[in-house]
Amino acid sequence: MIRRTRLAVLLVAVAVVLAACSGSSSGSKPSQLNDNSGSGPYHGVGLDPAQPRPSFTLTDTAGKSFSFGQQTAGHPTLLYFGYTNCPDVCPTTMFDVGAALHSLAKSLQDQTYVVFVTTDVKRDTGAVIHRWLSNFDGGTSAHFVGLRGTQAQINAAQTAAHITVAADDGQTHSADVLLFGSDDYARVVYPQSTNEQQQIAHDLPLVAKS
Repeated sequence: MIRRTRLAVLLVAVAVVLAACSGSSSGSKPSQLNDNSGSGPYHGVGLDPAQPRPSFTLTDTAGKSFSFGQQTAGHPTLLYFGYTNCPDVCPTTMFDVGAALHSLAKSLQDQTYVVFVTTDVKRDTGAVIHRWLSNFDGGTSAHFVGLRGTQAQINAAQTAAHITVAADDGQTHSADVLLFGSDDYARVVYPQSTNEQQQIAHDLPLVAKS
């Protein structure tokens, strides 16, 4: 099970403190977004054209180098940029990701990577990110990876992923979650929404077969 006690605390924080973290509507250009409205194969927002899996290298929570493009290649991968001190957008999004994975078959969880990249280079150490991610990965066998780096490295990673570069010391950041398929392309993205959990749970099996 997902760790409900910690999640309950996080969701109380979401309800009480709503001003400190700002999520921009979408890091993708308007021409790239395709509102499926239930007509396409995906329940998230379609990307047209599809985006190739980006290449960038950052540092994981154990202090080791992590090459995103190489180490997640061929795996369904959810990529999200945010920061651990965010009281609303980030914990809500990560809760939805964890809950969506928990509802899927273990064989699919085993294949899937969830990569969280901090936009707060000053405060988010490896230990801080590791503790924070532990609130969301319980009960799944997916590979949760937390990444950090210098400001220049984080900015370059966001640019490579076609995500709007965060501002205000990382506190104003894109709310988008990109989903890459086993073919190493992202054809769907999730701006913050009330049914993000259900959308991800529906779309992950589809991209795993792509």
